[in-house]
Amino acid sequence: MASSNGLSLQEIADLVGGRLLDFSDCPPNATDSSGDAVQGKSLSAESLATVCTGAAPPAEAGPQEITLIDQANHVGQLSKSKAIAVIAPEYVAESPIRLQILVDDPHAAFTQLVGHFRPALDGAMTVSGIDPTAKVHPSSQVHPSANVGANVEIGPGCTIAAGVTIAAGCQIDADCTLHPNVTLYAYCQLGERVTLHAGTVVGAHGFGYKMIDGRHVPTAQLGYVVIENDVEVGASSTIDRGTYGATRIGEGTKIDNQVMIAHNCQIGRHNLLCSQVGIAGSCTTGDYVVLAGQVGLKDHIALADGVIVGAQAGVMDDLAPNQVYLGSPATPQRDQMQIMAVQRKLPEMRRDLKRLTQQVARMNAASEEKAADTNRRKAA
Repeated sequence: MASSNGLSLQEIADLVGGRLLDFSDCPPNATDSSGDAVQGKSLSAESLATVCTGAAPPAEAGPQEITLIDQANHVGQLSKSKAIAVIAPEYVAESPIRLQILVDDPHAAFTQLVGHFRPALDGAMTVSGIDPTAKVHPSSQVHPSANVGANVEIGPGCTIAAGVTIAAGCQIDADCTLHPNVTLYAYCQLGERVTLHAGTVVGAHGFGYKMIDGRHVPTAQLGYVVIENDVEVGASSTIDRGTYGATRIGEGTKIDNQVMIAHNCQIGRHNLLCSQVGIAGSCTTGDYVVLAGQVGLKDHIALADGVIVGAQAGVMDDLAPNQVYLGSPATPQRDQMQIMAVQRKLPEMRRDLKRLTQQVARMNAASEEKAADTNRRKAA
């Protein structure tokens, strides 16, 4: 999500209090004669004036945007990034992005940048009715009790029902339907033919905290949500905004009632997410994934294309493509069926074990009695 409020690389470095260096002439992993890390060179006046129009995570950053990496061992995140520069805590030798701004705290610096390019609007109360700066297509219907915030854009053929709240900066494309009491937080984007059922909340803050002086302090939640074309979301579901960039729901995906999707998740195309599914932060699903009722996903895992996960399964690791998984922790269907078959036999196995234990006890008692009898005879 690029901004018209651009900054030069030098302005960015000044804003975040970092050192802007060019490592283009430094071979990866190179060190100087003393063994210290190589030193980047200062940028030319032309490079210093290069304008960035946005700040986004590595996978989302465009060619006129800046990104971040919080640890050098996360360099793999930059392999396909199109960003022009990267904010880092130290020189990242293996980074394909050679313009680097070095700072003590990359997250604090990046929070400043995202706040510049996409200022927080949560503090601004949504007006009652339609804000004068909002653009609503004449063919769309907005209920009188709905609230439409500043700079919202609503395309043709949309239906906005009673009690809907659309916060500032949201974009809604053609033929969308928002049922009663849907809430869109700031900057959310809906593609064409999106349906959100009653009570759904899109763009709330993600559940992110860090411990400071014995207190849970909220981390930055400056991103937004993108819902692509032909997505339908059931009643009372929640989709949290990304930390810096987008939480994304892929084209054609269908989401049942009371589903929870946490911040930074990237849901693929044409997924089916059944009721009470819970997906923790930064998970990725491929295309045509099916999650049955009450499935839970651990954070930072990836499900490949065509995965099917059975009801109430708990997914703790990445899943391979075109496989069916069951159980908690989720395992391939064949393995889980064998486990379940053994579990069903546990009562019988317990009875057999008890019987065998008793038999062994009787045999031991008889053996001991025989031994004692033999010893008495010898003594006599």
